[in-house]
Amino acid sequence: MKKVDFRTDILPLKNKLYRLALRITLDSAEAEDIVQETMIRVWNKRDTLSELDSVEAFCLTVCRNLAIDRHDKKEAQNVELQEELHDRPDHSTPLDDLVQDERMQIVKQLFDQLPVNYREVMQLRDIEGKTYKEISTILGMTEEQVKVNLFRARQRIRDKFKEIENYGL
Repeated sequence: MKKVDFRTDILPLKNKLYRLALRITLDSAEAEDIVQETMIRVWNKRDTLSELDSVEAFCLTVCRNLAIDRHDKKEAQNVELQEELHDRPDHSTPLDDLVQDERMQIVKQLFDQLPVNYREVMQLRDIEGKTYKEISTILGMTEEQVKVNLFRARQRIRDKFKEIENYGL
């Protein structure tokens, strides 16, 4: 197995860990604490890291478990997601921009209302770009369960969004 260097292999994962923790806890300060605790736990296991198939999966699993534990202990507050830069046509009007911003807010709220297991799968697949196999390793479920949870999460957001768009809040 490859020798794992903490500085080059583990520290660059801190942003991914933060995003995962934030998706679970919905609290930025709590997410920062979880990342720090994850780094401490990984550091304490540094002698056995070279035996692992995927150090990244191990780190994400530790982070996920810590975030779930903290989330279960304390009710989290909703935090704004940073809006991804997306292409808007140059000819968009302020009204178009306002409508798009409102739609993004609705999607963010719907995402935050999903059960934790759905949010985790969507975060890892759609935002982090992980494969189904990597997600199944991180979350400790089968690839089929990952696919089903991802489908159900997307479907729930889509259905609720259509309901809001068609009938209002």
